[in-house]
Amino acid sequence: MGKGNQGGTRMSDLFTGLKEKVSGQNVKIVFPEGLDERILAAAGRLASENILQPILVGDKSQIEEKAGELNVSLNGIEVFDPKTYEKMDELVAAFVERRKGKATEEDARKILLDGNYFGTMLVYLKLADGLVSGAAHSTADTVRPALQIIKTKEGVRKTSGVFIMVREDEKYVFADCAINITPDSQDLAEIAAESAKTAEMFDIEPRVAMLSFSTMGSAKSPETEKVVEAVKIVKENNPTLVVDGELQFDAAFVPSVGKKKAPNSVLQGDANVFVFPSLEAGNIGYKIAQRLGGFEAVGPILQGLNAPVNDLSRGCNEEDVYKLALITAGQSL
Repeated sequence: MGKGNQGGTRMSDLFTGLKEKVSGQNVKIVFPEGLDERILAAAGRLASENILQPILVGDKSQIEEKAGELNVSLNGIEVFDPKTYEKMDELVAAFVERRKGKATEEDARKILLDGNYFGTMLVYLKLADGLVSGAAHSTADTVRPALQIIKTKEGVRKTSGVFIMVREDEKYVFADCAINITPDSQDLAEIAAESAKTAEMFDIEPRVAMLSFSTMGSAKSPETEKVVEAVKIVKENNPTLVVDGELQFDAAFVPSVGKKKAPNSVLQGDANVFVFPSLEAGNIGYKIAQRLGGFEAVGPILQGLNAPVNDLSRGCNEEDVYKLALITAGQSL
């Protein structure tokens, strides 16, 4: 899914509970790339299965023509064209206010013709519950409007990106593998707390390991001390969360190693949420698990925003769009 691997024998199992949770909640998800064939096909499935209500952004006549070519029904799907949208004045005024002097009304009218900005404003004004884009746009094109308009939740300084790693019955969360290059202690603490919430969405009871090349002081450096401080912050802010560190991966994952290297840790080699100390470690780590370990990588799932916005890979397929829309809907509840 997304920038991860496609398909998978247990993917349907991963999403069964999520579909049940989302269905019947009248969740609206906006797709700024309404003319994309993969988006159209996935939106048609989501609507026909009564899971959520898709909102497609684009020229209505062109979308109707493309849907006809693909034999996709638009029943249960709304189509909004920024050029003719009846509430555009409301969006423009809200955008100018939100940007606090960084955009005039004239600027706003031009900017909101862009599907990602238009769709993000729909989410900001609660005319939609979440947004999925990236099939034809870069990550920056998707994330920038979200950071400017929706912004991060109170108490969270930065958004972060996680992958759900799946192999047979195993499910783990890896973070941050997509956004923050050199997170500091506060960032890591926030990533840990938000990743725990994402884990719960997939019925994973979070047990969080803050990773390093050191286990409980076996080495000391600015890099390890950063993780030690992050553990203190996350424990203070989330006293009921099962979290510990700093831990090497084997001490966090292998019970026999955990008992030996960190015998007093609340984690005894049974962590299922892994917070990496840097983007390079997280990105390399999930790709090793994916390519050598045979795990499916579901994501990146963006977290920490006031409302869910998620990014597809430009190499995605219809199934990826369908699944990321489900995740986005789940985040909105």
